[in-house]
Amino acid sequence: MALNQFEAYRHVYFVLPSLRGGGAEKVIVTLLRHFDRSRFRLSLIVLDMTNPVFGDEIPEDVEVINLKCHRVLYVVPSILRLLWSRRPHVVFSTLSHLNLALAIIRPILPPRTLYFARETSVVSQVISCYAWPGLWAWAYRRFYPQLDMLVCQSCYMRDDLVRGYSFPAQKIVVINNPVDVERVQQLSNINHTAAPTTHPTHIHLLAIGRLTREKGLDLLIEALAICHKPSLRLTILGDGPLLGDLEKLVLSKDLQNQVEFAGFQFNPYSYLRQSDALVLSSRYDGFPNVVLEAFACGIPVIATPSPGGVVEMLSDVPGCSIANNVSATSLAEAIVAFSKGTRVPASAVKPYEVATIVKRYEELLVCG
Repeated sequence: MALNQFEAYRHVYFVLPSLRGGGAEKVIVTLLRHFDRSRFRLSLIVLDMTNPVFGDEIPEDVEVINLKCHRVLYVVPSILRLLWSRRPHVVFSTLSHLNLALAIIRPILPPRTLYFARETSVVSQVISCYAWPGLWAWAYRRFYPQLDMLVCQSCYMRDDLVRGYSFPAQKIVVINNPVDVERVQQLSNINHTAAPTTHPTHIHLLAIGRLTREKGLDLLIEALAICHKPSLRLTILGDGPLLGDLEKLVLSKDLQNQVEFAGFQFNPYSYLRQSDALVLSSRYDGFPNVVLEAFACGIPVIATPSPGGVVEMLSDVPGCSIANNVSATSLAEAIVAFSKGTRVPASAVKPYEVATIVKRYEELLVCG
């Protein structure tokens, strides 16, 4: 359903589970700020507006529809009624459960609307942690191809779906995440009283992410203990269910003078600017925004070779290093080999600049 001469714009409904501080929410809000208003009319459906961290970031001309429901299963009737009454050109959802729900109900949705989805992580890794992974795998194979198009952030994510779940390759497009370089750099220069004070003899490491198993912060703390370098300092930004366990691990390794938990920070960029390196210790990851933000600040990245987009992001970037495998020992070796004072060239972030990525999304939404 390509845009024709009689249509002045395309009405696109983005669908998010929430506006909390996650990477998927950040990407969609960034896109909403930069779409060409002469070509698109934009609406945002949010299942649950509780704790809307990104609420103030949504442009005023974007209609926000709060369905007031925190469970995907329970919100299906509301979505059905809304889409049948509005019948937009495109519905664009993100996050796996929501994407799968729309794929399942596709036969009873308005037929002239296109249904696009954005995958946020590696499906095989995500569902391996679920109860009944075989049932989830069957659901992905059976229903996901009912989507009109799927956006993956990396070739690894695309190949995982094509090879593991028989998703049609012609229905997948790889579009990396965007980063608003100018905005990140402006925010990084805001003085933040909570940001750690740098010390010339210390190596300041930073980790940013939700405190969950897939982020591998336990591996990072173990790696820090293996390094046996008192000059290393680690600040961890983020909240999550494993905070207590990670704090206990720090105490058990006698690292309380080297590790600080600074909680969730809406503006982590001042922390980035004052760090020597960002460390990404994920067991698996999609296409982490924080790596792009580190590039925007010129900060090098030390990472595990986790399934997802990390290796694709870092392989050819000067100053960045990838551990040999996803383990504390290998990550420790990469940290020890790091040289303080290393910087990432400005060219590293250019492929991900918001204008470039938004243009690719606009082409997708117009042409299908």
